[in-house]
Order: sequence, then structure tokens, then C-alpha cells
Amino acid sequence: MNAFASISFAPDFLAAHAIVLLAIGPLIAGCAAALAPGSRSAWLISIAGSAFSFWMALEVAHQVAVSDLVVYAMGGFEPPYGITFRADGISAVFSLLISFIATLSALYSGHSLNAEVLKGKHTLFQAGFLLCLAGLQGMVSTGDAFNAFVFLEISSIGTYALIGVGEARDRRALPAAFNYLIMGTIGATFYVIGVGFLYAATGTLNLADLAERIPLATQRRTVEAGFAFIVVGLGLKAAMFPLHGWLPGAYAYSPSLINVFLSATATKAALYLIIRFSFDVFGPVTQFIDGFMQWLFAPLAAAAAIVCSAQAIFQTEIRRMLAFSSVAQVGLIMLGVASLTGIGLAGGMMHLMAHSIMKAMLFMAIGGVTLKVRGLKLADFAGAGRAAPWTMIPFAIGALSLAGVPLTFGFLSKWRLIQSMLETGNVMAVVAIAVASFLTLIYCGRMLETVFFRYPRPGARRVKEAPVGALIPLWILALATVYFGIDGRLPDALAHSAASAVVGAIP
Repeated sequence: MNAFASISFAPDFLAAHAIVLLAIGPLIAGCAAALAPGSRSAWLISIAGSAFSFWMALEVAHQVAVSDLVVYAMGGFEPPYGITFRADGISAVFSLLISFIATLSALYSGHSLNAEVLKGKHTLFQAGFLLCLAGLQGMVSTGDAFNAFVFLEISSIGTYALIGVGEARDRRALPAAFNYLIMGTIGATFYVIGVGFLYAATGTLNLADLAERIPLATQRRTVEAGFAFIVVGLGLKAAMFPLHGWLPGAYAYSPSLINVFLSATATKAALYLIIRFSFDVFGPVTQFIDGFMQWLFAPLAAAAAIVCSAQAIFQTEIRRMLAFSSVAQVGLIMLGVASLTGIGLAGGMMHLMAHSIMKAMLFMAIGGVTLKVRGLKLADFAGAGRAAPWTMIPFAIGALSLAGVPLTFGFLSKWRLIQSMLETGNVMAVVAIAVASFLTLIYCGRMLETVFFRYPRPGARRVKEAPVGALIPLWILALATVYFGIDGRLPDALAHSAASAVVGAIP
């Protein structure tokens, strides 16, 4: 985080409350968007609320760079009795990532909503988007296990409705939203049961306090059961294999803004809580956590990377292809987490950042084309590269990054992940990454071959360029992917800072 140490991004009266304003800002903006007189004003409020959250995330990153840890006690009630917000290297990275993607998604939404959502629902749609952003920012900045559940539900409530709104374009959005609602509710129930077990064993919900009391708890089975419930609940939210059944439908049939935002942020926020509990809260319980990660997490992560990459190859709908790809990439990230080492976690964090950027870019490009084509089949995109080069060149960059082609962020992140696995002696993880990368190359090749080298079917609707307002965020992500593929010092530093926050100094 040293890159942020020399610059203070906000005046003192905002900086003092920046960690809370991360979530409160979008929440207030969401209320304003719901009351906005029209879709354009709601769109501008959405951009302002997201940008404000990103601004506060930059300030929090500065404060963390200066002091390593920022703790904010609501109402002056100190932990463990009051509600606290807490920021360190890893939460600052997640806050930056979530708010950055949200700002670009909000900018992109001005054109996508007109084609995909009934105009009378635009204001409520933007309000739901900001509600989801507030929940995600709260998840990664709260210092309390139960409040993490509250923010988890805040983000989920907005998401369920936003996916269902896609029924204006595709009726399959309604069952997809219902499936997500059921699975999300089960996941939240598992999580809160696990938190209840921890409270019964330790008498506290504060995360820092839990980390101190868990090693001293006499009810070992209760603590271990609590961890298992929490991980299963968060695993459902993070779409970890084999708990990912809700994700393909949610990504395939929701409006473009939602699959752009969800693919880059929602599963990542759940992964943050898994990392926080595994390394920080339960870290002292080394024997139990080691066994859990070695014999359950790591095999499932490797299976996800390989099986879901293979499933993606045979998909005919492009969004479902990318949805299965997301589950596979979560598996790669979890291989780094399951190593329970600082260098492994840093590799996983590097790939997490790369995946967020490239997956948001891919869904933006697809959304930009479907504004005109309204197709979901891969065949509907035949020849799109020649008809809409300004839209599909970023798509190609994202696909090449996903496949791990050199000079892209995706190549650098996979290389860092492989290096970390080799340093920890985890040869099987390296094999899983290599096999998954080969399979990824196959389905990315399918997409690129269709988009750039095939001709449209007779009678197919003509593909047109996305509007300029949608091209701007798309090209920002494309240029970031290339830049970080050439000079990866900033994401590398952020990944090591995040890992060091929960593990300690990394050599």
C-alpha cells in the first residue's frame, strides 16, 4: 500500500469517517436514486454514489498505508461492545476493487438499461444497484461477524431483484433470480448458524476479539462446527464448486449491468470473508484449519478449475460459458487461499484482481453488442469483430487475458500463482492450474474464432458498435489489463499488502 502513503485523498472532515462512508455514501445515494424524477437523474446519482465510494476507498487505502490498521467505533463505543469498522491491507484492496468496478459499471449502465430494462423501473434499478454496492462495501469493512451477515443480506436483497428485472428481455431471468434467492438464503442461514456457534463458544462477535478468544475456547467442537457452517454459507455466496448451481443462470439472464458488476465483485466479497475467517479469526487453530484446507478446500478448488473449465467448452450461450469460467477462476483463487501461506495467498489475490477486471470487461463487451443484437448464443456474435471493432477488441484482450496469454494481466496473475504454488511445494496445484489454463485456452479460442473469423448467419441482425458512453469504461478496463500485464508492480504490491495483513510479513 506504499503507493498511497504520500497522498491524502479527502479533507479531514471526510477522512475521519471515510471507512464508514464507503458503505453509507452509496446507501444514501440509493435512497436518492429511488426518489429521482427520471432515469437520467437516477443514472447520474448512481455514478456520483459509486464514485464517492471509490473516493473514500482511496482515502482508506491512504490511511492503511500510513498506519497499517484503521479501526472506527460507531458512536464512540469501543469494541467488543460497540459496532466497529476495520480496515487493513486486505480490506482496503477489496474496497478499492469493488468501488472501482462499481463506478465503471454505473457509467456503463446509462446505455445498457435503456435496451434491457423497462424505463419505468430505471430509478428503482439504480437504487438496487447502489444498495448492493453498499452491502458489499460493508462486508469488506465491518469488524463484526454479525454485521457482516447484515451487509451480506443487504447486498443480496438488491441482487435478487436486479436479476429478476431481466425478465423484460428473457423470461428465464425469473427462475434464475428465484434459484439465487433460495441458494442465497440457504447460504446466509448457514453463515448465521456458524456465527451463533462462535458466539456460544466465545461470547463475542467482534472479529479481532474472536481471534483472541477462539484459541482459549474450551468448546472445541462448537468452534470447529461454527467454522464449517460459515465456510459452507460463504461458499454458496462465492459460487465455490460444487455450490455454484445458481451462478450460470444469474449471469446469463440478468441485465448487462448486473452480470458486469456481480461477476467482478459479489463472489469476491464472499471470498474476502472466507479469507478473513480462515487466516485471521481461525488462524491460531492451525491443526483443524490445515486439515480442512488440505483435504476439502484444495481438492474442491482443483476440481472446480478443471471441471468447470471443461463445462465452459461445451456451452452454446456465451454468458453461460463465461459463468462456468468464473467458477473455474474462483477455484484457481481458492488454490492460493488453501495453501494457508502468505505467498500462496498473495498469488491468489493477484489472480482475484486480474479476474475481476477481465471478467467485467468481457461482460461489458458482450452487453455492448447485445444492445443491438439481443442474442445470447455464441453463434449470434459471428463476425462481430469486423462489424464492431471498437467493442470487440477489448473483448479479445479480455479473452486473451483469461487464457493467460503473455503481456496481459491474466498471464502475470497466473504466473504469480504458479510461482507461489511451486514455492510452497504444491505440485498438484500447479498441475491443476496448467490443465485449467489449457482448457481455458480452448473455450477462449472458440469465442475469438467465432467473433473474428466467422461470418454472420444469413438473416442475422447486423452488429453495431456500443455507444460511446459504454465504450469508455470498456476501454479503461482493456488498457488496465494490458498495462498491468506489462508493469505489474502496483497489483503485485497490493496483493502482498493484502496477504501480509492477515498472515504477517512475506519474505
